[in-house]
Amino acid sequence: DHEFSDATEPHGAGFLVGKISGIRPSQEPGDGDRWQVAISQYARIDMPDLWDHGRNPVRYTSLAELGIDPAALAWEPMSQGTTVQAPAGASAATGAPVGALTIAEAKKALAATFGVKPDAIEITIRG
Repeated sequence: DHEFSDATEPHGAGFLVGKISGIRPSQEPGDGDRWQVAISQYARIDMPDLWDHGRNPVRYTSLAELGIDPAALAWEPMSQGTTVQAPAGASAATGAPVGALTIAEAKKALAATFGVKPDAIEITIRG
């Protein structure tokens, strides 16, 4: 529920379950002891009011606690085509190191920079 979000799901609803494929220390500047959780597969769900209103909208729990049968889910592999590796070096804007990001993340960041909505951003990649 953020002005720069392009989410279409109702606020507070559970919409995705992911299969964790690994964890690694965050490479983002200033993240300290934060970790990034990678997922290899995901399944869409529709569970209203699942968010517990904690600080982080991600919820770590068991599927049994949520009443979800993983065998009944339509699992999809994470698309590798939507993640791009930014060039090595530093960001011209902040001087901070840059890393991998998705098109959606890039659109949100650019939208915040220019004061527009993410759907107003178009990105073209030439190989």
